[in-house]
Amino acid sequence: MNDEVAQRVQQVYGVENWSAGYFEISSEGHLLARPAAGDSRFVDLKVLVDDLIQKRKVSTPILLRFPQILTSQLRKLSDAYSTAITEYGLTGKHYPVFPMKVNPRREVVEEFLRDSARCRVGIECGSKAELYAALAQEQTPESLLICNGFKDETFVRLAALGMQAGKRVIVVVEKLNELKMLLKQHQATGVCPWIGLRAKLYTRGSGKWAASGGEAAKFGLTTSEILQCVRLIKEAGLASHLKLLHMHIGSQITDIKRVRNAMKESGRVYAKLRQVGAEIEFLDIGGGLGVDYDGSKTRTESSVNYSVQEFANAVVYVIRTICDEEHVPHPNLVTESGRMMTAYHSVCITTIRDEIETFADDEPQVTVDADDPQVISELKTLCDEVNGKNYHEFYHDAVELKDELHTQFNLGLISLEDRAKGEVLFWETCARALRESEEDGLPSGEFEQLKKTLAAKYLCNFSLFRSAPDSWAIRQLFPIVPIHRLNEPLKDFSTFVDVTCDSDGKIDHFVDLKDDRETLDMPKWKAGEPYYLAIFLVGAYQEVMGSFHNLFGIPSEAQVVIDAGGKYHITKLIPGSRITDMLQFARYDQPLLVEAFRRKLTTHVTSGRLTEDLATKLAGEYDRAAGGSTYLE
Repeated sequence: MNDEVAQRVQQVYGVENWSAGYFEISSEGHLLARPAAGDSRFVDLKVLVDDLIQKRKVSTPILLRFPQILTSQLRKLSDAYSTAITEYGLTGKHYPVFPMKVNPRREVVEEFLRDSARCRVGIECGSKAELYAALAQEQTPESLLICNGFKDETFVRLAALGMQAGKRVIVVVEKLNELKMLLKQHQATGVCPWIGLRAKLYTRGSGKWAASGGEAAKFGLTTSEILQCVRLIKEAGLASHLKLLHMHIGSQITDIKRVRNAMKESGRVYAKLRQVGAEIEFLDIGGGLGVDYDGSKTRTESSVNYSVQEFANAVVYVIRTICDEEHVPHPNLVTESGRMMTAYHSVCITTIRDEIETFADDEPQVTVDADDPQVISELKTLCDEVNGKNYHEFYHDAVELKDELHTQFNLGLISLEDRAKGEVLFWETCARALRESEEDGLPSGEFEQLKKTLAAKYLCNFSLFRSAPDSWAIRQLFPIVPIHRLNEPLKDFSTFVDVTCDSDGKIDHFVDLKDDRETLDMPKWKAGEPYYLAIFLVGAYQEVMGSFHNLFGIPSEAQVVIDAGGKYHITKLIPGSRITDMLQFARYDQPLLVEAFRRKLTTHVTSGRLTEDLATKLAGEYDRAAGGSTYLE
């Protein structure tokens, strides 16, 4: 890869900026994945995808899962807090818990718990289903099982089961009625999980989820309610069960100043509760540790202006300072940094299947005759004579002529063929003016919009609503990079559409250090040749929040590990959803559908429209089709 191409590729895709050291581009123009930042071992994603598609007959979309990255992120988090605790002299320990809502897949949860002994990692659950799954997981005795979210009596009984089974279960009280359920459970059985209280802080976070914190937050107790809870707990003789103070100011906090402010407030609440006799041991600061999706290290919604170490330093320093000022013991710190722990570990691979032709080709075959309308002749002149000096003026002239073309057509003055000629000439004039603008290096706003309009629209074999729903729902940016051909010049600019029939199923915003790109520069797509794209940082929330829009199902999955010698191994391969799976999801009975289809065919046989043999053949094809993939094959 020559230096000019390499510099351009880095400028467009910014892999070094957002990848946290897990992904990079090789000199051959392929994307590489590493099990940890700085690790010499790697897997070539193009080689891996070729293996899956050509040898193992897996079709796109494919979710690549790298469990070693999960472990690496957990250790990065644990090491950051360990460093901060040592530097600032906090006497408490760090207890990371993984929030199952971020990615409840068994492979993900079990991978974190596999490192439980070293990092004391536990689980956070927010529903009865999550709690049910969590109770059966192997945890070290020191780790925690945090129960958040709204609860009923069944939830409380499940938590009590966990306590009896030897787990350190903490039920976080979100409202007074939940505490009453806990006290009732204790009165009836003599068993009560540990109790936590969630404080509703005045401080709010920053970014897309800022509204989830503050005084109007969905969860949490007011100051008076917290004091009432402490009183009720003491009166019930369960003061020793009050173990934790919880707070959360929002996910993906973009500004470190908001973190410091939140720690000041929560630290004071903790200290004051200790002073009134609540012997709380754990301070749960919730989630909020963000991921730098665009690599800009700014306060924008898809970035953060801090590192993991800076976040940990801010938390530990502020909490220790306040505790020393208030003369109370230092708490153990609990974190629920699920996004940071999981975002990097999975990559969605799709392939470009086709180009959606919107406008004319670059070199239209248009012949203008002497008897063609004047508007056609004038557009032809503009198209032939546009250059670096006149492109701005000629573009404006072309826009006016296009309006005139449509006006004359609506008045019946020109034919449909004339309109087609004029449109081809107009778009070719625009394309040539845009090329001159790009070479000029100072494109105006109108040419930026023109670039988006003229961008190639590539049909990719995936569902946005299944694999990257936040791109649609909240305009979250996800890095998108071809996994090969990155040693070639970037001659194309494009946007992407998925295979759903929804017009919102598109990606037209891309990561950039300075601003959101509305097109992505890439090597030219060639029809008939495989062209694979990777969507990165989809490990947090995307899998669990993805919908079955259009009944497109779960993509195929491959779990990949790299051994000590640098060889990759596909340790688990899970086929994607079949049509029959999605029929069952939508509560169709596939055998009944087959029977209904056969009845229709029988009707046509009876009427003589079909032969018996053809009807039998059609029925067999219909039945077999249910075993196929929901995606393009």
